[in-house]
Amino acid sequence: MRNFVKESAADRPGTYRMLSSTGEVVYVGKSKQVRTRLLSYFRCAYPEEKGARILREAEAIDWEYTPSEFAALLQELRLIKHLRPRLNVKMKRDGTNYAFIKITKGSAPKLAVVRGPSGEDAAVYYGPFVGAQRIEEALRELSDVLMLRDCRTDMKMHFSDQQELFQLSPRTPGCIRYEIGKCLGPCVGGCSVAQYDQRVALARAFLDGATDGPIESLRDQMNKASEDLQFERAASLRDKLERLENLRENFSRLRFAVEQLSFVYTVKGYEKEDRVYVVKRGVVRAEMPKPRTSAQRRRLEALARDIFGSAPEQPALSVPTHEIDELLLLSSWFRKFPKEMTKTRQVS
Repeated sequence: MRNFVKESAADRPGTYRMLSSTGEVVYVGKSKQVRTRLLSYFRCAYPEEKGARILREAEAIDWEYTPSEFAALLQELRLIKHLRPRLNVKMKRDGTNYAFIKITKGSAPKLAVVRGPSGEDAAVYYGPFVGAQRIEEALRELSDVLMLRDCRTDMKMHFSDQQELFQLSPRTPGCIRYEIGKCLGPCVGGCSVAQYDQRVALARAFLDGATDGPIESLRDQMNKASEDLQFERAASLRDKLERLENLRENFSRLRFAVEQLSFVYTVKGYEKEDRVYVVKRGVVRAEMPKPRTSAQRRRLEALARDIFGSAPEQPALSVPTHEIDELLLLSSWFRKFPKEMTKTRQVS
């Protein structure tokens, strides 16, 4: 195989596939220099290296050239999604790996992490995101900071401004988070409807990126604990702060992709194989060779207007699960190469 690659492959962008003796595609990769990348597999010094492990499974290698590194990235993602090679882990996810944040409906809404939108049990959904456990940990910190409830959804609420209810059913202690100061206690008359709704509004403002209030509150508590020489408490608050900052960063990436990654993007190609990509909400909706004639340019303009003119089918910060990997890929691409944004243009 090494001699075949050395004699046949060229150093240009493309994707490659490693095939077993039965023809199974065991691994898919990409490179902006296919020949160099493939030859590197034969230089692995240790048997446990990833390249050596992949090569042991392969009886043949084939490859396909693409016009650019960007095109190779897209092609690699699509091949992995379609073929699901067993040695590829990255980008071989399905909907069960994603998580959504929901704000429930009804009195005293709460924040929860779910695997996907379902029915009418939520007022608002945010997501999807990768890493449910990290999202759950961050959401727990947000609920604690804002003193929102996290009890079961069907728990009866007894707000302080609903005194007539207490005449029928006297308040009984039982909310541990309320007792330790981590919940407003809407179930035990610890707050009014307005007071609780105000905290829910702060949660939504944080998730929408309109305020950093919860983070600032934690930072103030951490600094105070440090000044009072309460170092264990300060360390615990620092960890909580990091989780909330990570949650904010997750939203920043999603917001960047959804709000900013909608344009026509021209990519210079190998040997003048320039291509144009119509990107909407961080996903390539159409692509074609760069127009060379007036007729081709008019065709591109008409296509772009049709794509951008269609109304989104989902909320502003919600993305269908089958699109999330491509959205993350494009977001990462433009963050890594910010100058590429100068090659994009909006369509009016």
